[in-house]
Amino acid sequence: MAEVKKYIAVDLGAESGRVMIGSVSAEKLILEEIHRFANGPIDEDGSLKWDFEKLMSEIKAGIAKAAKAARTQIWGIGVDSWGVDFGLLDAAGELVENPYHYRDNQTNGMREKAYELMPKRDIYENSGIQFMQLNSLYQLLAMRMANSISLAKAKDLVFIGDLVGYYLCGKIFAEYTLASTSQFMDMKTGKWSKAIMEGLSLPMNILPKVVPPGTVVGQLGAKIGVELGCGPIPVIAIGAHDTASAVAAVPASEGNWAYLSSGTWSLMGVEIPKAIVSDKTFEYEFTNEGGIENTIRLLKNIMGLWLMQECRRQWQREGEDLTYDELTDLAKEAEPFAGRLTVDDSAFLAPGDMPKRINEHLAKTAQQTTEDKGQIIRIILESLALRYRTVMEYLEDATGNKIDVIHIVGGGIQNELLCQFTANALGKKVITGPIEATASGNILMQAIATGQIKSLSDARKIARKSFELKEYQPQDAAVWEEQYRKTKK
Repeated sequence: MAEVKKYIAVDLGAESGRVMIGSVSAEKLILEEIHRFANGPIDEDGSLKWDFEKLMSEIKAGIAKAAKAARTQIWGIGVDSWGVDFGLLDAAGELVENPYHYRDNQTNGMREKAYELMPKRDIYENSGIQFMQLNSLYQLLAMRMANSISLAKAKDLVFIGDLVGYYLCGKIFAEYTLASTSQFMDMKTGKWSKAIMEGLSLPMNILPKVVPPGTVVGQLGAKIGVELGCGPIPVIAIGAHDTASAVAAVPASEGNWAYLSSGTWSLMGVEIPKAIVSDKTFEYEFTNEGGIENTIRLLKNIMGLWLMQECRRQWQREGEDLTYDELTDLAKEAEPFAGRLTVDDSAFLAPGDMPKRINEHLAKTAQQTTEDKGQIIRIILESLALRYRTVMEYLEDATGNKIDVIHIVGGGIQNELLCQFTANALGKKVITGPIEATASGNILMQAIATGQIKSLSDARKIARKSFELKEYQPQDAAVWEEQYRKTKK
């Protein structure tokens, strides 16, 4: 009988967190959700921040439950999280303040300030990262320009997933895939960019040592181990950026494929052997982020299902609590192509009354406004699918490769209407699954780190055998092609 090893995945999203047990054999991965909790920003003196103490409390509760439920040796703990956000530690190793949330308005106007200090093209040449105002680079620049007391106290800057790892094992580090989202790193070298840090007068000395994914960084600390009822479990730096872990679990085989990690954000890209920093990737604003086994994820961040999530929250505040399935059913009955959104418009970035902002956008672009909930959701889903088509064409142009199939992973695959719209808009076969791609990749990377699995290729074979996959073929090709031509105009 094949050996089965168990691992704990701490999978942190911007809306919710999960602690899961993964049981891995040579043929299969079985996931068991142990603890799920809500996550989100808090208002602290007018700023959006993360309640890190509460986050750690939930994580510790989950690990304690998982250790009890496992009833056998646990071979590792891995933590993945969203990118860009970070905490600052003082000389005593204490968190100076709660980390800022990437949607906080401190970064408003910071990209423009950065370009005054260093030309935009020079920043791209020395990073290879997409220009988004939420990037760590603009967060740190905002703190520096505000003469932040917290920054003055800082000895170490630690990204969120790694900050959890630090609290678990006491080691300060920067896992490569998570660090790569910051725009502090030159993705052509995989090292911190001295040119960028000096060009923007940012403190390079607070950036930790970079470790590759699959590194055992330490052991669960004795004190926290007693608190949680755990033994000395290895803490493993997996692909700590959630998208890196999700892409590790893409059940792809050979051929030209692309991925779409679908959730609050949509991240569409391809896996390539080295960074592409060119006129085309600069023009298309592609980002080169670190991947597993010395790969690069050439991708673009797209606003994603955040638009739908925020609409639902606003309608809840107004007294109508519709589920995502109910909203999608209403969208199915709504008029096709009644409006189009520029989904990546910065007006949609912050939390708030999203239906109002959508109608303001429609009015601003000489389109018909609507109060119909199903119509608003359909406009969002169609606009996302058409945006995916644009980004796919950019990817093919920048890489010189024609994409044959797109793999969609993550919670967004539960919206089957969006998956079908994506196949229609792209005119390509779409394969969806797994839903819990990030946790799956987290566990599979731990199995690689312990030597149980040999390679990323073997991990993807296990993913193919472990999860139900669904295939979507393009429909209504002529209709979607006509709408795409209108969008391009």
